[in-house]
Amino acid sequence: MDGKLYDLMNWPRIEALVYSEEDEPQEILGPHKVAGGILIQAFLPTAVKVSVKVKGSEKTYPMEQADENGFYAALLPGRTIPEYTYQAEYDNGTSEEFFDPYAFAPKVFTKSDEDKFSAGIHYTIYEKLGAHPMTVGETEGTYFAVWAPNAARVSVVGDFNLWDGRRHPMRRIREAGIFELFIPGVGVGENYKYEIKTRSRLPMLKADPYANGAELRPNTASVVRDLNTFTWTDKAWMEQRKKADYKKSPMLIYELHLGSWKKPDPESGREFYNYREIAEELACYVKEMGYTHVELMPVMEHPLDASWGYQVTGYYAPTARYGTPEDFMYFMDYMHSQGIGVILDWVPAHFPRDTFGLSAFDGTCLYEHWDPRQGSHPHWGTLIYNYGRPQVKNFLIANALFWTRVYHADGIRMDAVASMLYLDYGKNDGEWVANIYGGKENLEAVEFLKHLNSIFKKQKDGALLIAEESTAWPKITGAVEEEGLGFDFKWNMGWMNDFMGYMHYDPVFRAYHHGELTFSMIYAYSENFILSLSHDEVVHGKASLVGKMPGDRDSQLNNLRAVYGYMMAHPGKKLLFMGQEFAPFEEWNENVGLEWDLLQYQDHGNMQNYVKALNQFLKEHPALYEQDHEPEGFEWINNISANENMLVFLRKARKAKETLLVVCNFSPLVYEKHKIGVPFEGRYKEIFNSDSELFGGSDVRNKRAKLSKKSECDGRKNSIEITVPPMGIAVFACTPEKIQVKKGKAAKEETGPKAAKGKPAPSEKPRE
Repeated sequence: MDGKLYDLMNWPRIEALVYSEEDEPQEILGPHKVAGGILIQAFLPTAVKVSVKVKGSEKTYPMEQADENGFYAALLPGRTIPEYTYQAEYDNGTSEEFFDPYAFAPKVFTKSDEDKFSAGIHYTIYEKLGAHPMTVGETEGTYFAVWAPNAARVSVVGDFNLWDGRRHPMRRIREAGIFELFIPGVGVGENYKYEIKTRSRLPMLKADPYANGAELRPNTASVVRDLNTFTWTDKAWMEQRKKADYKKSPMLIYELHLGSWKKPDPESGREFYNYREIAEELACYVKEMGYTHVELMPVMEHPLDASWGYQVTGYYAPTARYGTPEDFMYFMDYMHSQGIGVILDWVPAHFPRDTFGLSAFDGTCLYEHWDPRQGSHPHWGTLIYNYGRPQVKNFLIANALFWTRVYHADGIRMDAVASMLYLDYGKNDGEWVANIYGGKENLEAVEFLKHLNSIFKKQKDGALLIAEESTAWPKITGAVEEEGLGFDFKWNMGWMNDFMGYMHYDPVFRAYHHGELTFSMIYAYSENFILSLSHDEVVHGKASLVGKMPGDRDSQLNNLRAVYGYMMAHPGKKLLFMGQEFAPFEEWNENVGLEWDLLQYQDHGNMQNYVKALNQFLKEHPALYEQDHEPEGFEWINNISANENMLVFLRKARKAKETLLVVCNFSPLVYEKHKIGVPFEGRYKEIFNSDSELFGGSDVRNKRAKLSKKSECDGRKNSIEITVPPMGIAVFACTPEKIQVKKGKAAKEETGPKAAKGKPAPSEKPRE
């Protein structure tokens, strides 16, 4: 080797590169101004000949081999660093020309970025960390950045460098614990991972936590994706969403698993439909059924189909099972074009132990707690996030925002919130660590949830946060400023458990469990509730919803109509899992599509029509949604008729004339001339009956309107006599008596409870 060049060599650092332990490769690789010219050094394992080609010149400079493992160097004349490429020949007879990654130093992270990330408040950190196609000068490539503060060295590996961790070691940003590198020529669609050498010198291959794409399972590599190529057309929807008040609007949610809603023909050789294909068929069906929203079980990348997406490894990547990120953007955009909101299930409570994922990411418990009593779920076999670490909180908060900002999600439904709130969740004595006050509350998780919800509210973009929380933790939907957690809605798991428990009994025994039917109204306004009959109720041997009902086949169908009718009339927004709208008797299986063939049979078609009619009926009557979360929207008429398995109540809108009287009968008996109290004098017309023959019922209805009588019942001065249909609900529109009030030459017609107190005008004299 040339003596002058030899003297310029930093042999300790060359050795560190050779042994793949260098965490500041830019200090030796690439171009450097030195005495006598520009020193250019490269480490290219398996190369047998390397030259430097200067752009704009035909001249090339042969590089000398300083180390037989592939370290090359050349000293170019001049004082200005030129733009150049390498021309390399390899021991397998191949050759290539490429730009030197270490000649580029794009300034992506500013000091402000580093400080905000370290403090856990960098809410667009996904624009910095991960893999991002970009152009530096005129050179196209991909910028990679990963947080791995305790790693000895990190390299980008992929198809483009033979998965050799020696070829592209990354530069460490010491203060932030971040490694970065711009690699020219690496573009969209390239597979990659990070090779991380731990402090114990153990190398590991890890998928990118911030990757925007991933390989289809069982492969686990991250994939370079560009999220800026899709043209959105949903501006009007997004603007409308900002103004929406979902608490006072109809909210009918259709929960589904994209992979099993419908399956391609097996002869096609395809396992799943593409996001684009699903969008058009799903939107058509959802609109026909009258739903306002769909809720997708997690679409974030996950390795195991049987987890249904609830054990996530790629938080920033829609699963490749159904297509590319751009395909999923099309799905979201199309649903919005059809007036359908999209809620995404999201899992910040835990993550799987897969070695290519977040587990022991940089050789230490970076995302999880090191103490297994704090960092693992013994029953689920998963790991728990360390919510007290700012960068971990930042990862999760930015991720929730990412799906609403980048993919225009209308809401995030947070899974397993109870497991986050309680340190002893699913654990026995000795398996958990108390908080600083000796309690079981996870104070760090509480702070994380408040932080997340407060940031969501500041967006003011109308995106919702919904909690699946199964305990009585107070103020889940209370304002953060008032010591609440700040969610917009909470699933009412108590209502679901109590009501489905009640319906499980034979009607003969329901009288002894009447309290389970009425208990939900004691706490109905403590939170903003969504009544959910979700996927969790129809798997793992629990049977489908109709399969849970007692009796023979006809009795089961009748009971299910009663379930759906009461759910519609009960305060709270509504959620139903896919397929249950047509009453399949088999429970859900993620490996097969829904039993759409059942719709050729009358019983199942009738149930589908019934659910469709319920959804339409709810949307047409403000009393069933306008005051869902206000006590003024509900009033008991009779909740003590346990022996009759009956409930009678009012649902109220802001306008008194829109009041609805609801009668629910959970017995198979018909009650004729049944007397019930009513809120005021007037006409009561049946406008919905679940026992209609159109829905498969026995058609016991009240075909004529009922005029109230001054006959006390249920603590009311007025009452009516009706025929109560078996195992179902009847809903009556309430029209108070009209009174003519003369004012000069003009006559004014008054309606409402107040007007009903007066005497009827001659033209409106009551008739029997």
